[in-house]
Amino acid sequence: MPDAGEFLPLFLFAVLLAVAPYFSAVFLSNKKQRKWPTYRIVFWCLGAVSIAAALIGPLADQAHADFRMHMAVHLLLGMLAPLLIAISRPMTLLLRTLNVSSARGVTALLKSGPFRLMSNPITAAFLNIGGLYVLYMTALFHSMHQSPLVYALVHLHIFLAGYLFTVSIVYFDVTPHRFSFLFRSIVLIIALAGHKILAKTLYASPPEGVPRSEAEAGSMLMYYGGDAIDAFLIFFLCLHWYKAAAKGEASFF
Repeated sequence: MPDAGEFLPLFLFAVLLAVAPYFSAVFLSNKKQRKWPTYRIVFWCLGAVSIAAALIGPLADQAHADFRMHMAVHLLLGMLAPLLIAISRPMTLLLRTLNVSSARGVTALLKSGPFRLMSNPITAAFLNIGGLYVLYMTALFHSMHQSPLVYALVHLHIFLAGYLFTVSIVYFDVTPHRFSFLFRSIVLIIALAGHKILAKTLYASPPEGVPRSEAEAGSMLMYYGGDAIDAFLIFFLCLHWYKAAAKGEASFF
């Protein structure tokens, strides 16, 4: 296996590639409006590091042959990175850097019917959790390790679906189409249950070609690691609900 140091230049380049546009947008935004919060910059950087770690380096290299490492990539790319990126509020930052005409165009796009459908928590949950069932319960898991294109598309879907689900449940960023806290909570509970059921299924029935010991360890990582990240999602949803109720904008019932 390649030495970890061989991946370092590529890893750092990938992180820089992801961080540079955000820093540029922050610079432009700060010239026009009040200073962009530092903690959001930190979360963007952490999200970029999580994505880079999942796609480049020893972890990504081992994920091709070790189901445990594959599942670690799944957690980083499909759950942790989307949460970190969402907290950094990239869409809000984008709108702050655009001129009025361009910002109105982006806002109109976000308010369109297709985006309303995509931002529906049910749609997002179906793409996110349903996509994982397709990946692990069909021949797609085997195919992705045989084709670089399929591998790239699967990982792109994992991140985008994870991000879409995150922002559809907790409104960290600009969200023209809003759904009630109760509705989002119900969808979140069902999605978490689906994730847990899949983890238990993989524990009992590993994907073709995956050794049982690796499948059991990877499934446990998926189950308990997913719980740890989901706890933050639940916390933020409840926090927003509490604040909205305190302002008289929402009810707990």
